[in-house]
Amino acid sequence: MKKTREEKIINELVRYLKILRLRSDLSHNKLSLKAGITRPAISQIESGKRMPTLLVCLKIARALGKNLGDIIAVCEQEADKK
Repeated sequence: MKKTREEKIINELVRYLKILRLRSDLSHNKLSLKAGITRPAISQIESGKRMPTLLVCLKIARALGKNLGDIIAVCEQEADKK
């Protein structure tokens, strides 16, 4: 089944947040403490087992020192290429 544009954007968002986490040299545990969400939640989101809410994405982006709006703009562009 073909993914919708919105699904592609969410997939890109999750992928990009993981890249930012790794570039920041943060483990799931360290990010969870900074973001105020559980370590299993981060792991499940990154593995595709759980869909992140807007609030969770905002918390993760802030914990990484990034603006969620900017991240979403990048992800929209990437999703449109696929």
